[in-house]
Parts: sequence; C-alpha cells; structure tokens
Amino acid sequence: MSTPTARHSTLDDTQGIAFGSFMAAVSVVLLTHLGFVTGQTAGLAILISYATGWSFGPVFFAVNLPFYWLGWKRFGPTFVAKSFMAVAIVSALAVVLPAHLHFGQIHPAVGAVLAGCLTGAGMIALFRHGASLGGIGIVGLYVQDATGFRAGWVQLAFDAVLFAVALALRDPATVGWSFLGAVILNLTIALNHRRDRYIA
Repeated sequence: MSTPTARHSTLDDTQGIAFGSFMAAVSVVLLTHLGFVTGQTAGLAILISYATGWSFGPVFFAVNLPFYWLGWKRFGPTFVAKSFMAVAIVSALAVVLPAHLHFGQIHPAVGAVLAGCLTGAGMIALFRHGASLGGIGIVGLYVQDATGFRAGWVQLAFDAVLFAVALALRDPATVGWSFLGAVILNLTIALNHRRDRYIA
C-alpha cells in the first residue's frame, strides 16, 4: 500500500521544467548537427525545417498549438500552461543555443544514443512535474492514463510513421541512426515513467 506524498512546490516544478526543456533543446542541437531526425512533434518540426529552411524553434512552437486543446480537456489548464512553457523554452533555446554550443566529430551511433538519453531524461523530468513537450507527448499521456498503454509505446508508433516519411528527405543510413535515437528515447520513457511513483 502506497503512502501519501507531498506535492511538488512551485520552485520544484520550475526547476524540473527548466531542466527538462534544456535537455531537450541540447538534444535538438545535437540532432540537427548530425543531420538526424527524431520522433513526435519535434521530429515533425525538424523535417519541416529541413524541407523548407525555416528555423526549428518557431516551427516547433507552431506545430504544437493544435494539441493544447486535448491537453486542456484531459489534464486541465495547469498541465497546458506548464507544457506551453516547456515548448516555448525549447523553441527559444533552439534558436539561441547553436551560437553557444558547438559539436565536433561524433560517431552516428554515439550521437543517436546520446540524443535519445538526453531527450528521454528531459521528458521524464517534464512528465514528473506535470508537463510535456506537447503534441504526441500529450496524446501519449492521455492514452496511458485512459488505458494503461504506456506513453512511450504510443510515441514509438507515431515515430514509425514519421520515420517512413523521413526517408523521402534523408538518406537511409541517417534515418536508421535517427531511428535508433528514437528507440532509446521511447524505451527510456516506457521503462522509467510510472505516474504512481512520482510526487504529485
């Protein structure tokens, strides 16, 4: 039988959202440095960025907007506000960080695993503090809470479709390494995210 837990303070949530958003933004810089793609709405934004030349940050912010209604309906205004803040931070950092963070030569396998771990750790922090990176993350949490089917598996299914589309824009080797990163990310979430283990 579980014992009651104290709620996160505002300071706790602020730190968690800042940490999760920063980790995700660093991962985006790494992914685009390698020419990789990723899953979820971030992957969709990266593909749009590659295809159009538009900056990732504004595109990522825009593609998440339609999903906030679902988040509001299922999780309420606090969740949406936190998720909106996380997406806004990632969008802004994705514009600012490339001028201050530079990568040298990285083996694709190492880059894929590192990107998956960075984003996975960031998203778990966001989930733990009642936020997400919007989009498919919101859908994944909705399905997990409603059915018990893990959020990570929902995201992996979406990613499979996204990566099939990515083959039209990137070479197969790049897509393959990118998919490895997405698998690491989603396995990290699926195996480590348990809502009942977290402080509310």
